Amino acid sequence: MHASAMAGLLCRLLLCLAAVGATAADLQLEEARRTVDLSTHLAKVSAELSLANAPGGPAASSFLLALEPGLEPRLAYLGVQVKGEEEEENILEVKETKVKGKSGKFFSVKLPSPLAPGAKVRVSVEMVFTHVLQPYPTHITQSEKQFVVFEGNHYFYSPYFTKTQTTRVKLASRNVESYTKLGNPSRTEDMIEYGPFKDIPPYSQDTLKVHYENNSPFLTITSMTRVIEVSHWGNIAVEETVDLKHTGAVLKGPFSRYDYQRQPDSGISSVKSFKTILPAAAQDVYYRDEIGNISTSHLLVLDDSVEMEIRPRFPLFGGWKTHYIIGYNLPSYEYLYNLGDQYALKMRFVDHVFDEQVTDSLTVKIVLPEGAKNIHVDSPYEINRASDELHYTYLDTFGRPVIVAHKNNLVEQHIQDIVVHYTFNKILMLQEPLLVVGAFYILFFTVIIYVRLDFSITKDPAAEARMKVACITEQVLTLVNKRLGLYRHFDEAVNKYKQSRDISTLNSGKKSLETEHKALTNEIAALQSKLKTEGSDLCDKVSEIQKLDGQVKELVLKSSVEAERLVAGKLKKDTYIENEKMHSNKRQDLVTKIDNILDAL
Repeated sequence: MHASAMAGLLCRLLLCLAAVGATAADLQLEEARRTVDLSTHLAKVSAELSLANAPGGPAASSFLLALEPGLEPRLAYLGVQVKGEEEEENILEVKETKVKGKSGKFFSVKLPSPLAPGAKVRVSVEMVFTHVLQPYPTHITQSEKQFVVFEGNHYFYSPYFTKTQTTRVKLASRNVESYTKLGNPSRTEDMIEYGPFKDIPPYSQDTLKVHYENNSPFLTITSMTRVIEVSHWGNIAVEETVDLKHTGAVLKGPFSRYDYQRQPDSGISSVKSFKTILPAAAQDVYYRDEIGNISTSHLLVLDDSVEMEIRPRFPLFGGWKTHYIIGYNLPSYEYLYNLGDQYALKMRFVDHVFDEQVTDSLTVKIVLPEGAKNIHVDSPYEINRASDELHYTYLDTFGRPVIVAHKNNLVEQHIQDIVVHYTFNKILMLQEPLLVVGAFYILFFTVIIYVRLDFSITKDPAAEARMKVACITEQVLTLVNKRLGLYRHFDEAVNKYKQSRDISTLNSGKKSLETEHKALTNEIAALQSKLKTEGSDLCDKVSEIQKLDGQVKELVLKSSVEAERLVAGKLKKDTYIENEKMHSNKRQDLVTKIDNILDAL
């Protein structure tokens, strides 16, 4: 049993070695058509390869890609696709590997199915390099155009023998200072074509150099922090802090705003503005810096996105920098999925900032709800996870988990979704409402207890006496006002009597006045006695009110008597009116005196 197992293991090892041998020695490139796009500040290399496996050898499950030694550290993105018979494109798995006896960077590309001996496969390779276009001259004035130099390889750098290959270099303009002329290349407008080159050995190198005009915006995001804060209450807040730098030829000499606005070709390589594409559901968008809100931006809402024109406070020339913050809110139902307590957040690791963007350093922080556990991150490419952090905000108790990830040298091809899986107990959704309710309950309960406690060390008799006097005075004010109201009601009864000549109406009103007036007067007298007991000088003022009220009552009753005489025909109407006017004036004077005393109380 042990011998058979060893034999099986040996067979598998021999098969693997045979496959490696096919990958290393038996493959060759029938044709390589390479295009080097230098029309922007990036170097984008695309190559159409026809890969063939030699007859009689083993099947090849993968093949190698090699990077030019001078461009290795500048590689930002590498993607490989295979084209089928119906032009269908399948993305292939790419892993970095090492080749024995060779230095440099190599990648192993796994084919969708083993390549049989004598068979061919068409492969498309895409590579993006950053910071390979060097300004020359390195310093220019405001009125000068920008020229750059690119150095590469005339040949497609490969570990395989290549039967035939061509290289096309696409430039940003037709203005070319110089370029290498290997193999008598042809040039048309902004395109230089090299080749075809025949029977190129592996790892062939020959310096390709182009010096040409390129006024494209050489914008670089030197540092960017992207914070995504997830709330299970229906919102995802996104904020990006961006540090931008113009990495083109440095501005030499002064900057003239007058020339910049007057001459259209002044500062032709500078950057006035750029467009940022936000998600279609973005709302509450803001754009600011340390000074405050930047009002020169414009927002355009489209069907599938939100376009924001970012216009810095000043145009960016070579070597100039700017810093800004952009933020917006998103509805969580478009990006957050759940099944029971299992949640998955699917959002872009990096989003669009401007066309042909380059990000030197990116930090992404994803703030999950408090109580999130079992966190797992699925990334479409390699990222550097830092230690998770805790973020505290309002109504938090033990902090919200924060996923921190870093990546350097990113381009537009890295705008892909990252998926964060975690578990969250929905009962914790009640935590914040209960904390608010509990806080208010404690507050109100504390106030209730506080107002019922006496924190004084000793009692103050004088203060207690003043409080008693104030309480008695308040009662006196209420009773006096109520008593004055009796006279108004009696006046109404007298007026009804003059109209109806029904003596019972008058008698009823007079009886009611006497009864209620007597009761109120007695209550006021009792309160007056209490004031006297407390030794308050307000007792004399209450006594004066009692006297004035007696006079008012006397005038009221006189008016009723004269009304009886008027109705009985014993008093002329003119005399009644004159007497009534005199009584009314006296009564008003007395009531005014009473009000003044009440105000003094």
